[in-house]
This record gives sequence, structure tokens and C-alpha cells, in this order.
Amino acid sequence: MNQDNNKEMFPVVDEEGNIIGAATRGECHNGSKLLHPVVHLHVFNSRGELYLQKRPEWKDIQPGKWDTAVGGHVDLGESVEQALQREVREELGITDFAPQQVTHYVFESARERELVFTYKAVYDGVIRPSDELDGGRFWTMDEIKSNLGKGVFTPNFEGEVEKIIK
Repeated sequence: MNQDNNKEMFPVVDEEGNIIGAATRGECHNGSKLLHPVVHLHVFNSRGELYLQKRPEWKDIQPGKWDTAVGGHVDLGESVEQALQREVREELGITDFAPQQVTHYVFESARERELVFTYKAVYDGVIRPSDELDGGRFWTMDEIKSNLGKGVFTPNFEGEVEKIIK
């Protein structure tokens, strides 16, 4: 069975993204509220549909929910841009895309605090979801709007969706 590596090292940052320390995934996700950076990429096709990934049941955060096309942690020693390129390649098999930065913000849940760097891109090529995901598909904006607030999506995604569909 797959599982997250609780010993993986993440940078700990301030709200401007300056590195102030380091901690393991387990430490960042155990309720400590250590602020750590993550990247999100929203992938649209040219018809305006939005690709969402299904989080596998084995994930330690929000298992089984639909989420941003790509979401991943910035590793210790890695830039936000490097993390975005790596995560998009690892999760969807995409290497040729033009990301546009949308926003960055602090997301807080009962278990963690993340400094989220959000990007979007239009992509009509082949998407190959990895085994890190439980698949994915393109959703119409109407499908997304009709499922908001019903426990279908992650809280992160629901908080971002209005910023990305302007």
C-alpha cells in the first residue's frame, strides 16, 4: 500500500516565504502548524474546463476528495518554480506548459498551515495521472459550481476556485 513519507524534509517558512527552519512531513502535518510551502497548478483546457485530480484514500490529508490538478510540497533546498515543474511532471506527466502565477496565501486546517503558491495554465496535450493520484478528469464550471460545499472537493480547492475562474 502506498503512503506518504513522514520523514520527508520540508522547509519551514514565514508568511513571505523566507526559510526559517526545516521539519519533517510528519511534524508539519501533526497539528504543529509549522508553516510550509506548497504549489498548486490549475490546468484548464482550451474549452475552459478544469482538470481535477482525485486524491487516493491512502493520503494523510483529505483522502478521496477531488482537488487541484497538481498539488505538492516544496522540498527542502528547492525553489517554488522547481517544485512546480517537478510536481507537474510527477503527477500528470506534463513537461511543456506555461504557468501563470495567480496568488499566494496561507491555508490553515486543524492539522497544518501551508503557504500556497497558486498557478494556472491552459493545456490540451495528453495527461497521464501517476499512481500518486486516483485518476482525474476535466470538469465543466457548472459541474464544479453544483458540487461546491458538498464535501466533494478539498477545502483548499474550494477556497481557490473563485480566484482562478475570474
